[in-house]
Amino acid sequence: MAADTKSRMISAAIGLLQRHGLAAMSFTDVLAESGAARGAIYHHFPGGKQQLALEAARRNAEDVRSHLHELPASTPREVVEAFLGSVRPVVQASAGGGGCAIAAVTVDGGAAIADQSSLRTVAAEAFTGWGSELAGKLTHAGMSPSQAADLATLMIVTLEGAHILCRAEGSIAPFDRAAAALLSGLPNSC
Repeated sequence: MAADTKSRMISAAIGLLQRHGLAAMSFTDVLAESGAARGAIYHHFPGGKQQLALEAARRNAEDVRSHLHELPASTPREVVEAFLGSVRPVVQASAGGGGCAIAAVTVDGGAAIADQSSLRTVAAEAFTGWGSELAGKLTHAGMSPSQAADLATLMIVTLEGAHILCRAEGSIAPFDRAAAALLSGLPNSC
């Protein structure tokens, strides 16, 4: 039961980070969305908001990495198309005001977080892990390791940039343009 409460609180924090960012994420909102009792806050997160944000970012990072692990890897084009297809709904949510929980802890620590470097470290590990997962898929699909690493980085940059541009425009159009450019930049042999 306690583990379930903590898990619900982390899930609520991920959603709040995606929608509002770290500075605007409050324990009141986490409790309301998770259905947890007020006493659960410091029982499960004695380190306060920073601990909750770190645990939420770590879980979100692992969830995304697990999802990327499931992408098909027959050809580089298949990897890229599957990636773009799988992240499109997430970017669509950004057009409606959502965002990336990992980006939120990277750029939006706010005054309530004493140790911003630990949040940036978790974010860097997340992005590195996602890139490694994609690079592994691309290498398995026949690309050289250096080409695969470069393309994986471009894919992550496309996703994260799309979150910002699509939210600003209130439209998925920037992502669609970037996705088309990404696909058109692939060699014909991919």
